[in-house]
Amino acid sequence: MKINPFFIFFFVLIIFSCKKEHYNLNKIEGKLIPITDTLYSNLEVEAYVKPFREHVENDLDNVLSYSYKTYSKTDGEFNTAIGNFMADAVYEQANPIFKSRTGKDIDMVILNHGGIRSIISKGNITSRTAYEIMPFENSIVVVALKGKNVHGLVNYLVEAKSAHPVSKLKLKIDKDFNVIEALVNNEEIDTSKTYFVATNDYLYSGGGNMTFFKPNDSLYDLNYKIRNALIDYFKKTDTIKPVIDDRFIQIK
Repeated sequence: MKINPFFIFFFVLIIFSCKKEHYNLNKIEGKLIPITDTLYSNLEVEAYVKPFREHVENDLDNVLSYSYKTYSKTDGEFNTAIGNFMADAVYEQANPIFKSRTGKDIDMVILNHGGIRSIISKGNITSRTAYEIMPFENSIVVVALKGKNVHGLVNYLVEAKSAHPVSKLKLKIDKDFNVIEALVNNEEIDTSKTYFVATNDYLYSGGGNMTFFKPNDSLYDLNYKIRNALIDYFKKTDTIKPVIDDRFIQIK
């Protein structure tokens, strides 16, 4: 059978036309666009956003409480007034939620010194204050820990030599950083007992090198942000007067 040359040409043309092209990236170019006052805002966008911005600003500046004086996380060596306030506020706000769900009480709270991002200034406290102290979206979780893990928590605090906020824990060390006393709810730590420790999801996941949370018996996520707990505490407390106390001290 004689094949028409036209069909051969047409067949070859189809094959080559279906062949995929391959491209290689040879160069990337960028351009710096400085943000200066020469960049004008879009008036329509500004007009649309304005009422929402004003609403948010009003909410943030709404007075919730009053601070007796200015508090900073650098005010103490092993515990600070602002850190004690935060840990105690988390306990007070979270414990009723945890107890309503489990029938049990939170035994202690631990947060991290680095998580305190601002001072509390003397004077009016607003929602903005809470956002400045805790700008992160960290939520409160409660971890069921055996006593031996709680000893690991104590060792972490001693080795850290820092004022990590704690509540319901009393820790006393000597000049050589040996533990003299470690009490949870004014009782010695029982290695066979399960303790319910409140912290935040970041620390539970190993943030701040807090590896003592694992292994654990169980985890309870309260779906309650620390920032919101602070705001709720401010709302019900007319004046805050936290102090540096004896919850973590060194005997020299």
